[in-house]
Amino acid sequence: MGAERLAKFLSRSGIASRRRCEEIILSGRVTVNEVVVLEPGYHVQAGKDTISLDRRLLNHDLNQRRKLIYVALYKPVRYLSDLLSHSERPVARSLIAIDSYLFPVGRLDYHSEGLMLFTNEGTIANLIMHPRYGMEKEYLVKFKGSLSDEALRVMVEGIVIGGLRYRVSRIRFLRHSLANSWYSVVLTEGRNRMIRKMGEKIGHPVLKLKRIRIGPIKLGNLAPGEYRFLSASEIKSLIDLTSL
Repeated sequence: MGAERLAKFLSRSGIASRRRCEEIILSGRVTVNEVVVLEPGYHVQAGKDTISLDRRLLNHDLNQRRKLIYVALYKPVRYLSDLLSHSERPVARSLIAIDSYLFPVGRLDYHSEGLMLFTNEGTIANLIMHPRYGMEKEYLVKFKGSLSDEALRVMVEGIVIGGLRYRVSRIRFLRHSLANSWYSVVLTEGRNRMIRKMGEKIGHPVLKLKRIRIGPIKLGNLAPGEYRFLSASEIKSLIDLTSL
């Protein structure tokens, strides 16, 4: 991997949003090759430079002897996906009792729940998140009211919100629940709060959102707050999908 801005590296590693990472750098908490760097635009190479936050090494790719770890977690509602909390809100990473640096592969918003993947291996994580590979993410979504055929068509064909087009890959009705309805929604892109924004736009706010699948990896029988290691076959299936 070539050189990239320090703030981008921190954000890509799951530390926080790009803007928050810039603030962290300016606060003097980040070192590159054991020297404090205060410039968010400072260029680093993850495979060459030693990058640390609060004296904790971030780019473990420098350590070729490390054990590769892949974890599936059921993130409960009201947990942050970021590695660091900037308030009293708890972070999902704190639920994983593993004393190794792990970062999230993508995010779930604070009010959503379900499957999150954590790893210490950057290559596969980047491939999973890269739009080029179109990795499917499946959600169980409870909408207010019942979606009309026109609303379903708009969800698939796309909605322009804030100058960006949002669309789902597939949406399938599951069941009614009093005055609300449940759908399976599949995405191949991961814009922030995408399904929630689309629900608001079509007049059917999202009342509950649960991610149940990332590519071939399923949430399965995990309960909120529980986690498990991925099996060898699951890891292989991820590698195979991102090698196409």
